[in-house]
Amino acid sequence: MQIKLIALEDTQQIAVKIAKALQPGTVICLVGDLGAGKTTFTQYLCEALGVTEYVTSPTFNLMNTYTGQLNNAPIDIYHFDVYRIFDEDELIEIGFDEFLFGKGISIVEWANQVPSLLPDKRIWIDLYFNDKGERIMTLQGVSIE
Repeated sequence: MQIKLIALEDTQQIAVKIAKALQPGTVICLVGDLGAGKTTFTQYLCEALGVTEYVTSPTFNLMNTYTGQLNNAPIDIYHFDVYRIFDEDELIEIGFDEFLFGKGISIVEWANQVPSLLPDKRIWIDLYFNDKGERIMTLQGVSIE
């Protein structure tokens, strides 16, 4: 599915719809150039999941953890930024796979950097600008209405 994002509200609406489709253990993979909207999408998704803290990209510490709500129950949200990872062993050492295959929601920015560590069942979101300068989101692995 391909969606044109004209305003920030469009990103927020998509995040809310995706949040409603999530189940414990879901992995969301975000891909896109710098400034494409990965962290903004994550902020809106976390907001839709009831996170009250300010959500920032964990570029230097690799992971931020938040607590949200899913189906009226608390759920851990693990937000990874693997932009600076060039050796997947670094992530294995910190237990990356335990988070991805656990019961929380995992959001992985720059997921294309670590493809062999990702589960087959995942939501893949690509954010980019087309030739006209329009922000485009492509979704795979999730159905939204």
